[in-house]
Amino acid sequence: MIRPIALPLLLLALASILAMVISVGVGSVAIAPMEVVSVFMGEGADLQRTLVLELRLPRTLSAFATGGLLAVAGALMQVLLRNPLADPYVLGLSGGAAVGALLAMLAGLGGVIVSGSAFAGAMLATLMVFGLAHGTGSWTPSRLLLTGVVVAAGWGAVITLMLAISPARELPGMLYWLMGDVSYARAPWPGLGLLLVVCVVVVPLGRSLNVLARGPMQAAALGISVRPLEWLIYVLASLLTATAVTMAGSIGFVGLVIPHMLRLVLGNDQRLILPACALAGGTLLVLADTLARVVIAPEQLPVGVITALLGVPTFLYLLYRSR
Repeated sequence: MIRPIALPLLLLALASILAMVISVGVGSVAIAPMEVVSVFMGEGADLQRTLVLELRLPRTLSAFATGGLLAVAGALMQVLLRNPLADPYVLGLSGGAAVGALLAMLAGLGGVIVSGSAFAGAMLATLMVFGLAHGTGSWTPSRLLLTGVVVAAGWGAVITLMLAISPARELPGMLYWLMGDVSYARAPWPGLGLLLVVCVVVVPLGRSLNVLARGPMQAAALGISVRPLEWLIYVLASLLTATAVTMAGSIGFVGLVIPHMLRLVLGNDQRLILPACALAGGTLLVLADTLARVVIAPEQLPVGVITALLGVPTFLYLLYRSR
């Protein structure tokens, strides 16, 4: 007998597997689903094995990891700020990561250096927002939110300046990175590992997160150590967002729409919402990346364009329903 809390996770897991099979089978050379399965079982032609295992599967897993990281980060930020419309990019992390990555590109560097620079920029933005919001006292959700908005605006100005003074040959790659692109993401395992570790850490804290979402005073009255828990949420959400931005650039709306949508369907129990966000966010970005590869083939769209086109009407509909 399947427990009620496990049934949605099982359905989402099956949906994610189906999305991955579709993703690795779609492309300039189509591969049937049964042929994809045979490749995973160690069979199939050499061309199919090369396409699936060396080209398409790493990109698909990277898209899944990025979507899961953003969705879980969004769910944690919404608990921390007690605002269902909070977004993992609201604190300026993507801006700091973008500045770091663009600086590396302008220096003529690439690959691991760009990713490392993006991660360093995101963590610098985290420290700046936390330090400025904390000041000489303790930070509040509203103070943290306002500080993040101001810092994000500052990063945006720096990015605009860098684009304005960049050589013309560097602009296409920089713009694609800013719009979100997983075509160069070839190392999904760090992101997948972090996603798994964070879910293992936060799911046992689900009861405490449920209480914290109702307010810090009520959580403190029930014996929850509010400040350490808030710090833990902030650090984890920042780390998740920084890793996602490092892997695929700035991809919007995944961390905003997925948690909000799941709460309408599954309720607000964080023990269910957080792992469901990991699966649903990954599935959404895998399907969006597949669509980005085929909609104007042989050219490819940045996946951030697809998520924005899907996310804006979805979010407006959810907002209309929640009136």
